[in-house]
Amino acid sequence: MHRRDVIAASLALGATVATDADAQAAPPLLHTAGPGSAFLPYGTGVAAFLTAAGIPVEVRQSTGSLQNLTRVEDDPNSLGAAFLGSVADALAGTPAAGGRRHVRIVALFPMYETSFQVAALRASGLTTFEQLAGRRVGVGPARGPAEVFFRATAEAAGVVAAEAVNGDPATLAADVIAGRLDALWQGAIVPIPSLVAVTGGADAVVFGLTPAIVASVTGRLPYLSASTVPAGTYRGQDAAIATFAAWNFVVANRDLPDVTAAAITRAVLGASDPARQMHAMAAATRGENAANNRILPFHPAAARVYAERGIALP
Repeated sequence: MHRRDVIAASLALGATVATDADAQAAPPLLHTAGPGSAFLPYGTGVAAFLTAAGIPVEVRQSTGSLQNLTRVEDDPNSLGAAFLGSVADALAGTPAAGGRRHVRIVALFPMYETSFQVAALRASGLTTFEQLAGRRVGVGPARGPAEVFFRATAEAAGVVAAEAVNGDPATLAADVIAGRLDALWQGAIVPIPSLVAVTGGADAVVFGLTPAIVASVTGRLPYLSASTVPAGTYRGQDAAIATFAAWNFVVANRDLPDVTAAAITRAVLGASDPARQMHAMAAATRGENAANNRILPFHPAAARVYAERGIALP
């Protein structure tokens, strides 16, 4: 081999080694959701906390849980915020998940509980879910958890001909305020940011579901449970709101390196005051809440961290 060929081969090998090293050193991507969602500020807070702890993590916006699950399924270096209802769809490969069974998703740590409510302008006269029949209702990104559970709730309540309108929560909230939509149905940690935006931008009401509807929906979907939103959670809300809720978890690809999965889980569970250190929405991001995940295995390295802390997993 000529000397110049040896040099070229060495340079090519060096470039390959450098590329591999760069890929290995690339920070994990944490997929969240879009503007107006709860996932985005939560994920941004967690990523900042981890980066400050010497574990760089980069946030990537998405349309929500189902897109996050697909991205995590396809990328060993990805994490994602996910609603357990969407996880159930992804594991089963339901139409809501695009018909694709996800087999590489594992859990890392709990986020918070997602609760569902509706906001509408007071002038609309809407105060119950049943009155949404025939109305234009914002339901968040297409095939996202809010839309999936809106349709399930509408079926349980016998609400017909309601038009589900997709979009990011911030845009939909603005559309309700402007009168372009009749109502906005959303699910997130309470108070739900997009519903706060509606009540802050107009004279609006927030309402939930009747106990009968809650019982019907939770009977069909056992990962949901009855929940109550205390009076005063939203501007102008003078009574408690009945609804249903389920947990969200940060998930990862099962091939996320053990050292990375363990470092992230150990740092997050080690926060003494997650609401202050990460984000106000992270108050429930504590090890003891891991037991609320009963449908998804934990990353083996994360499971060892829970064992170190004496926390039993389902």
